[in-house]
Amino acid sequence: MESNSTPHFSRRTLLETLVAAGSLPLLAGAGADAKIPGVAPRPFHINVPQATIDRILNRVRDTRWPDRLETTDWRYGANWDYMKALAEYWTTHFDWRKAEANLNRYPQFLARIGDYDIHFYHVKGRGPKPVPLILTHGWPGSVFEFLEAIGSLTDPARFGGSPDDAFDVVVPSVPGFGFSSKPKGMTIGLTTTATLWNRLMTEVLGYAKYGSQGGDVGSGVTNQLAHQFPDSLLGIHFNGVGVPPPPDAEQTQQEREWARTVNTFMGLERDYYNEQTHKPETVAFALTDNPLGTAAWIAEKLKGWSDSPDARDPVFTKDQVLTNIMIYLVTDTIGTSAWYYRGRVDEVSNLIGKVNVPTGFASFPRELPTLDPPESVLARNFNLTQYTKMPHGGHFAAWEQPELLVADLRNFFRRLRS
Repeated sequence: MESNSTPHFSRRTLLETLVAAGSLPLLAGAGADAKIPGVAPRPFHINVPQATIDRILNRVRDTRWPDRLETTDWRYGANWDYMKALAEYWTTHFDWRKAEANLNRYPQFLARIGDYDIHFYHVKGRGPKPVPLILTHGWPGSVFEFLEAIGSLTDPARFGGSPDDAFDVVVPSVPGFGFSSKPKGMTIGLTTTATLWNRLMTEVLGYAKYGSQGGDVGSGVTNQLAHQFPDSLLGIHFNGVGVPPPPDAEQTQQEREWARTVNTFMGLERDYYNEQTHKPETVAFALTDNPLGTAAWIAEKLKGWSDSPDARDPVFTKDQVLTNIMIYLVTDTIGTSAWYYRGRVDEVSNLIGKVNVPTGFASFPRELPTLDPPESVLARNFNLTQYTKMPHGGHFAAWEQPELLVADLRNFFRRLRS
């Protein structure tokens, strides 16, 4: 049980503690032509209070474990043996301060946009004319998904590429996830997020045009940007996106098979989605003060949605899994991240009609079938100018296969550079 002497930190107190005022030059990494209305972005540095870390670890140690179902895989949900090993590692070997230092290796900021403090990485490219690119994470991921791709995107020459392919990379935390502020007493969805992202890129950072990339929630935001702000976009790129199937009478054999696969998947694997969409506050009550429960809720998806050859362990290391999980826990955002699913329903969005913005798609073999439509279906819905079949990888493309995703982004935006 949590000790009565352990201090409680409100989210406001935590965020104030995390901001290292003056620790970085003002607007380090921002464009020289940036237009900053009102208050400029504040440098941000993650420094979670030790009491918060201790509280989480004590809760893990004091967990009352459920009975174990006899299985070596994940057919019943979170694998008991894996979760036991994860908890043991968490409380004896995992070093949050090391993970924190890794998260802090690139410049981060907070920008006040409307009602939200938006947390984001902003790393300037090294090349003659870097293309601004915003990368949006999904659930149950975080900005951590993109960390290993930032270096090769911003400084391609250092990784064997051409400096002509450099990007200015912006990686924000979706409101209600991680270090961005939360919606207050309401849900938000794609329309609000797209508006915030466009203001971040054009008003705060001063880019006239930019590219956008995402999968999962990030694909919905990117799709919404293309409908809502097409004139601001050079191009969009997905590693997974949800689109409706063609009318039955118009479907090819491949499209019919895909539609059947989607229907089967939705019947077997969408329970989490329905609960977070229909009853997100119940999920919030179940997980907010339950670190191991949060870990199980997230780890099951990291295992099931990744290209993992092992029957028990996900493709990610325990350090990677725990870093991602801890981002939700130290910011108390597992509940509000579930709210986002309801927000996508409650908030009116405009995803009707074909997108005219140039579009690239990277198809990874272990992506969810709902987000991996055939090329012909994508071409009905987008101005598809690049489609790539990847040799391996799953739902978390930038995290699992950063080199493959970076190469595809370079190829796609190369033809859009002026």
